[in-house]
Amino acid sequence: MLDISFWNLVFTIINLIVLYLILKKFLIGPVTGIMEKRSKMIEEQMAGARDAEEQANALKAQYEESLKSAKEESRQIVEKARNEAKLEQEKQTALAAAQAQKIVSDARKAAEEEREKALDGAKSEIADLAVLAAKKMLSGGSEEANRMLYDQFLTGAGEADDTDIH
Repeated sequence: MLDISFWNLVFTIINLIVLYLILKKFLIGPVTGIMEKRSKMIEEQMAGARDAEEQANALKAQYEESLKSAKEESRQIVEKARNEAKLEQEKQTALAAAQAQKIVSDARKAAEEEREKALDGAKSEIADLAVLAAKKMLSGGSEEANRMLYDQFLTGAGEADDTDIH
């Protein structure tokens, strides 16, 4: 049977207390220390992760601001280029209009000169016809023949005068 003795019970309690103290000193203490270190390390990593996230958000905001600024700058550059192109187009249009006006003016001058030359030629031809008619009248012939020559001269002079451009 079981026999419980007082000294045996005291000795077992003392052994349990010593075992508990030894376990606490060599097992529970180091395990608790490791767990506390690990807990601190996890907290530090979490704080580091929060800091990294905050930095990432700040960089993201900075990037978005830079992107917005770049878009605005590119819009301004495009607008400036459009304005410059419009000014250049207007300048080229004005230059082309001036050149066209000069060409028209030169063509009018050339036409006027051609007209003057044609008139001078017609006057010369009329004078030659008049001299020829005078020669024929003086060379003789009847009065009716002279009148016919005179009418022929006037008809030729009238046709020469019809070449007027205006």
